[in-house]
Amino acid sequence: MSQTSHIEVGWDEYRRALRPTDQAVFDRLFEYAQLHTDPSTVHKPLFVETPILISILLEQQTQIDDLVDRFDHLEDDLNDQG
Repeated sequence: MSQTSHIEVGWDEYRRALRPTDQAVFDRLFEYAQLHTDPSTVHKPLFVETPILISILLEQQTQIDDLVDRFDHLEDDLNDQG
């Protein structure tokens, strides 16, 4: 069991208390963390959740950057049409 999975199990009660829509978001956050587990193995933080949270933030920022880029392209296309 990976460190991320082990910590996710520790959050089971919290997850069950969430609304179903929030449970799906919660699950997606841990999926983001799984995408960046390699860097987490070389860093030994004081709190084991820290690399997971950083991994989640990395993935969310990547998605935000992608959305901003897509929006900018759409905006440019609309400006070129007008």
